[in-house]
Amino acid sequence: MLQVCLNGARGPGDSAAVPMSPGSIAGAAALAVAAGAREVRVHPRTPCGGESLSPRVIGPVLAAVRAAVAVPVGVPAGTPAESGPGHRVERVRSWAALLGGPGLPDHAAVDWHEPGAEEVAAALLELGIGVEAGLRSGTDGPARFARSPLASRVLRVRAEVADPDPVTAGGSARALLGSLDVPDGVPVLLHGVDGGAWPVLRLARRLGLGARTGLADTLLLPDGTRARSSAELVAAALAYPS
Repeated sequence: MLQVCLNGARGPGDSAAVPMSPGSIAGAAALAVAAGAREVRVHPRTPCGGESLSPRVIGPVLAAVRAAVAVPVGVPAGTPAESGPGHRVERVRSWAALLGGPGLPDHAAVDWHEPGAEEVAAALLELGIGVEAGLRSGTDGPARFARSPLASRVLRVRAEVADPDPVTAGGSARALLGSLDVPDGVPVLLHGVDGGAWPVLRLARRLGLGARTGLADTLLLPDGTRARSSAELVAAALAYPS
């Protein structure tokens, strides 16, 4: 399974191809799915460009993307702009307002090293939203997840390799995978960032794990040229040798 993350924390200052508005996000999603992506993850933005968990911000993005593609759509359940675990739980619960419109996200990412991760995950599960458990290298996320009573209930584990060095990222990925205690039946998606994105994607394919690409993870194609879209990265990922 190949997931595409269309923007993440990036913005137009990183690349003019990073989509921000609901319409541009939906257009980018349609192209990425046409190129072979099986899932879409997007970080909804306010008109000023800031990330937000408000249903008034998420709703238009979900409506636009779902009108453009027929694959699962995920969002983050935590952003730099939404500080404090209690506030994030309240925000997630406010997503119930989406039921009368575009519907709920298919899944939402919870970074397990963040304070209050289990409370946020529990709020998502109460709404019937799948939980993508983010376990980042260099954090205590894997250890905390191993002790979590919610571990067996998550949709998947997303193992994120924070090492951006193309030479060492593969080893960092193997170390991260070796530290995980994932319940039977819970799939793992492995991805890297920046210079580590392509070596980690190759390893994910070699191991038969889910993978991720998109402008959120890397701005460059395997040959080092700048990607013109997430769709171009998806096509390159599917053609990339394992």
